[in-house]
Amino acid sequence: MSEHVSQAIARRLHQAERILIVSHVRPDGDAVGSVTGLGMALEHTGKQVQMVLNDGVPHALRHIPGAERIIKRPKGEYDLFVVVDSSDLQRLGETVYGFPPPGINIDHHITNPSFAELNLVMPEAVATAAILAKFFPEWGLVITPAVAGALLAGIVTDTIGFRTSNMNPEALRLSADLMEQGASLPDLYHQSLIKRSFPAARYWGEGLHRLQRKDRLVWTSLSLEDRDSAGYTGNDDADLVNVLSSIEDADVAVIFVQQRCGEVKVSWRSQSGLDVSQIAIQFGGGGHAAAAGAEIEGTLEGVENQVLKATQAAMIPLSSLQVE
Repeated sequence: MSEHVSQAIARRLHQAERILIVSHVRPDGDAVGSVTGLGMALEHTGKQVQMVLNDGVPHALRHIPGAERIIKRPKGEYDLFVVVDSSDLQRLGETVYGFPPPGINIDHHITNPSFAELNLVMPEAVATAAILAKFFPEWGLVITPAVAGALLAGIVTDTIGFRTSNMNPEALRLSADLMEQGASLPDLYHQSLIKRSFPAARYWGEGLHRLQRKDRLVWTSLSLEDRDSAGYTGNDDADLVNVLSSIEDADVAVIFVQQRCGEVKVSWRSQSGLDVSQIAIQFGGGGHAAAAGAEIEGTLEGVENQVLKATQAAMIPLSSLQVE
């Protein structure tokens, strides 16, 4: 990333008076923390900010500072449109259909096509929140305790508690700085990664009941009936995919979550060095080498068959390496 891009982003942020900040559908902790962290920091400078997520904030992430400020639809006018933590424009949802191209795009997904006027895309970063934490001082944005908590929540959740393969010393130093600026790591860790609602635990049970394995690939699915039976109100997997990724001797984990719109949300996790974002791209998705996703139109069974076939094909070179 050139120094010019960072300076240009700083100028645009400070010149704007009404700023719209948006992230992806089915938001995770990095999406919520990046939206609210940037939003609150800009408000501290006197800006009028709208923080928008098409699906709102999941119950499990409402502890993130500023989450109560999130709205589902933009209201009124804005003079700067900022997208954070979204690998492409389609992932923003219907909230911003028909809007002009974003002025600023800040992200860490390797599949991001740089769709804005100014693009700060750093695939080496562990989370978009880590990018923001790094550049806020350069952009003249104050990291208050609330902002620090939002950004640290993004880092903690996207690294699954500092244990993803892309963790690096810089991310730990940024996290330590955020703690010194008022964020509570123990509280955020517990709220984000340990605590579960009773419906979420029941939902996990449905998925674990039908867990399957073939060679070094594990997978399961969650239907609409599973969601209703468990009383789970989200439209995600309640982070069950991270449990699957911890299974011994499994190189790749996949989870299929049926959606009410006729699509299936697919999530991949890799522990082997296999770049699962390349599989996701085949289905119109994207993400990271070790964690990717896609939303695919079709039945749960049909999508499962297509994706498992493509995933097994992608794993063939990996299997030959292990045999050697």
